[in-house]
Amino acid sequence: MALDEPKDNDDVFDVNSYKFVADKEFMKEAKTIKVDFAEMGFKIDSEIEFDDSGCGSCGTHGSCCS
Repeated sequence: MALDEPKDNDDVFDVNSYKFVADKEFMKEAKTIKVDFAEMGFKIDSEIEFDDSGCGSCGTHGSCCS
């Protein structure tokens, strides 16, 4: 998850006054995406299966990569 401006190949979603931008091809694979606030950031759930090796950028397991 990162800050970005919409591009031609993106879908834009407005949810409770928050704008979410996602690549259209990624959305086909992810199908439904759920973003929740967690203690140390965000928890993201989707149809994509991630391996259980953890997250290299944030050092937590399951909160920023799944």
